[in-house]
Order: sequence, then structure tokens, then C-alpha cells
Amino acid sequence: MRSDISLSIPLSVYEKLPHSSNAYTDYRDVHSYFEKKSRKRLPKHCYFLKKSIDARHNNDIRVVVTARFQDEDPSSEILQPKLLTSKYSLNEKKRVVVCGSGPAGLFACAALVEAGLAPILLERGRDVDTRTKDIERLKADGVLDLVSNVQFGEGGAGTFSDGKLFSGVSDGRKDIVLRTFVKYGAPKSILYEAHPHIGTDHLRQVVKNIREDLIHNGAKVLFERRLEDIEVADGKLVSVTHVSSVDGKDAVRIPCAALILAIGHSARDTFYMLSKRGVKLESKPFSVGVRIEHRQEDIDRARFGPLFANEILRPANYKVVTPTGTGRKLYSFCMCPGGEVVCGASEENAVVTNGMSEYARNRENANAAMLVGVDTDDFSEDGWAAGIEFQRKLEASAFSVGGGGYKAPAQRVGDFHDHRKTTSWGRVTPSYRPGVTMADLWEILPEEIAKTIDEGLVLLDKKIKGFNDPDAVMTAVETRSSSPVRIRRDENGENLSVTGIFPTGEGAGYAGGIMSSAIDGIRQAECLLLRYFQNDMVK
Repeated sequence: MRSDISLSIPLSVYEKLPHSSNAYTDYRDVHSYFEKKSRKRLPKHCYFLKKSIDARHNNDIRVVVTARFQDEDPSSEILQPKLLTSKYSLNEKKRVVVCGSGPAGLFACAALVEAGLAPILLERGRDVDTRTKDIERLKADGVLDLVSNVQFGEGGAGTFSDGKLFSGVSDGRKDIVLRTFVKYGAPKSILYEAHPHIGTDHLRQVVKNIREDLIHNGAKVLFERRLEDIEVADGKLVSVTHVSSVDGKDAVRIPCAALILAIGHSARDTFYMLSKRGVKLESKPFSVGVRIEHRQEDIDRARFGPLFANEILRPANYKVVTPTGTGRKLYSFCMCPGGEVVCGASEENAVVTNGMSEYARNRENANAAMLVGVDTDDFSEDGWAAGIEFQRKLEASAFSVGGGGYKAPAQRVGDFHDHRKTTSWGRVTPSYRPGVTMADLWEILPEEIAKTIDEGLVLLDKKIKGFNDPDAVMTAVETRSSSPVRIRRDENGENLSVTGIFPTGEGAGYAGGIMSSAIDGIRQAECLLLRYFQNDMVK
């Protein structure tokens, strides 16, 4: 017997109910409350399907919970997810290569392993433990490692963000992705939270656990190996060549039947190589802007009113958007409650900002990207690489104004509105390391972008009181929210110009964030299996 019950519970009542981050329990008090409200007897096993906060009325904040009650213990069903809907019995072990160990590459590789293949996973960066040390050195000393940074390395760019897993993508694989993360160590709360997140601290261990399981089940994982070249004959992939990411030496050629190309949005050298080899790419719209920081307490108060300090509610997050008189929208992206702004640079003499939080989200500042869309009309060049060169110019300008050492230019919001260089900080202290340089961001941002931010912040203050706080800090420049390039593929997942290549995830222009990238990784693995291993499918 199974029964799903949804209740809108007053916060004062919810606080008194026993609840757990695991939410796999037979708490009698929870049963008693749900039975009383539903007026029927419920099965003994209970777990949450969804939990969200309804804070539309500060004087009546509610926790909206959907719980499932059933006779059977759900633990084994929930924690043993299957990535593939079809089963395979692979007699012919054709060589398959996966390039990139972000969520798209990891989940594609995991699906291929589940089918019985032994793929080779190439990662140009380093393992997550070494990568963590490299990033900490950048924060402390301003030393950028071109091989290992926020963009390159095990787990991809999302590993050093907030580990956000909510997405607007409507796909049945969502639940599979969430349960897979839990299987490898993510908090079970991600299965039911309306805005699930893992946090950088947990996500580092999760991706390490996934990698170890892949190796245990036959995959080969190679770090510090960059995709240097592909060999194409008669429009079909024949082999890939990888080299040392450190010095470009030690070339190794791998004959292969297919390649999952999950290179991420910052592998610019790889994009250029693919274009030379006849892979069809095109420029696509993306967004640029800044990172804005407020005191987290101010965001909590604006969202929850007098109850802002309640531990069940905080830390608050937000997602905002507003049209402006420029004809462009200003919107928030990758909001990190209780986090920090980090250096996302992956090329020399260029500054890129990103946001990061740990699972507890307990640091002083909230931060989010404030972005404005750009497209081919904004680029001074034509062709598929125009967006990349647009990014590079902004990043180089930010580095120059920052004064070197990967310090980032930053400005108080009040000073930004007044077009004057910041000379002192107010209530909000910038969190970016290796440090910031007080600046006037109008010198860096394109005029249309700056005007949109200028007007948009005022308008957003009507939605979140205090959002336009003069002491809020903006740090430049945010350019890597999504890929400026799309690697074209057909309805079956293959590249339009070279068969055997399956462009995948955010770098290919088909995803944006951890969840949608992981979903696309599974989808592309399924496409590859149907294309090259259909005869091995178990009927």
C-alpha cells in the first residue's frame, strides 16, 4: 500500500515535528500528525518527496511537505538507481572515449559502464584532491595553475560552486541523477528539497566516490591528459590523440568507435582544434555581468521578515529578473547563500569571477551573478569563435584594472550608480580572493551591459528590499555562465559533420548547470549505445 500526502504546515508546528536530513524514517510523531490531518490510517514507512518554504506572508510562513507512506522499506529502491532504461549484453567491446569529467562526462561514463563497456575517461585537469590544493594556492598567493583551476579538473566547474541541483529542465532522468548523487555520498535532503544543493565540500567527495566506482567497474580514468587531436576519415571518427596537459608531450593515439565530447565551456583550445578537423561549431548567445554580494543576514531579513533568524528557513536564496529600458533583462544566476566569490580564471592575464558555497552556507555574504544577455550583435567579430573573443576582451580588461596577480576589480553599488571609483568599503566586505582592487566598473563593462545593471538593480529593490543597498559590492567580471559555442548535433545526438562524436553537456551548448549537464550525459550515452550497440540490447 502506498499513499502520498501533501500538507502546508505552519512553521511553528513544523519546528516541533521530528525531522531529519535523511527523511527515511518511521517517526511516530510525524505519522500521528499526518494521520490526524489526512484523517486516515497510513502505512508505517515514511519519506519526504518534496519540501519547500512558502514565505509569501511573513506573518504566516509555512513549510509545504509532500510525504510518501508505504508498507515496504524504500531505502534499497531509492539508493540503487539505474541510469539506463534498457539492458545490454555487450559481446563486442568497441573502444569508447569520454572527454571531460564534469557532470556530463561522469554520468555518461557511468551509464556506459552500467551497460557493460569499459570506457576511457580523459580529464585535462587533476584529481579533485590535488585540484583543491591548486585552487587554495590561487586564493592565497595569486598563482594560477593553467592545468588545475575552477574550470579544469575532476568534477568540472560545478564542483567549486554551490552544488546546486535545481533546474528548469523537465526530464524523468532528474530523479535518477539525484539518487545517484545520494548513492555516492550526497545528503539525502537533495531528494526532496525544492532547491537542492550539495555544497562544494560534499561534492568534492561525491565526485571522488563516483570516479573510484567507475574504475572498480572497468573504466580507465586518466588525469592531466588533454584532447590534442582527432582523426577523421570519410566523415567518421577514427581515433583520438591525447597529450600531457602540463607540457603537451607524450602523445597517445587511441583508435575508437565513438567519443563523448563533454569538454566544458572553457576548453577554448579544444574548440579551435575541433573546428580545424571539420567539426561544425556555431556562435550562440550567452550572458555576462558581475558578481554581487550582500550580507546574508540582510537577504534573510528581506525574505523572511521577523523570522529571518529561524534555522529552518535560513539561509535564504533568491532568483530575480527584471526588464529594463535598454531592452535587455537583468537576472540573477547561480545564487550562493552564505558563500564566497572565487576566481574562475583558466587563462593567463585574465580575471573571471564565480560563486561558491559549502553545504552549511554559513559565511557572512550572499553572492550571485547579475547577468545580461549578449549575442552576435554585440560581438565585434563574426564566426563561431566571436563569443570567445568577446569573453577574452572583458577578462583581459578586468585583469588589467585589477592590477595583476588575479586580483579582481570591485565597486560599491552606490559608487557604481554615481560613476565614481570606490575608495572604501561599507557594511559589505568583498570575499573574493586573492583580493580585490577598488575600481569603477563602467571602465570594464560594455556600456549597454553597465546601463542594464545600473537600472536593473533599482528595479530589483522593489522585489527584494535592500537589494540595491549602496554598500553591496560588485566584482567583475562574470563571463562563464554558459558556453559561447554550440557543437551541432542531430536528433540522435551525433555531430552533424563527424559521425562517432557525441557533443555533450554545457560546453557543447546543450546544458546549463550540474543537473541539466548530468541529464544530457545520460541521454548522450543512451544515444551512443543505440547507435553502436543496438544489437547487444537485451530484448
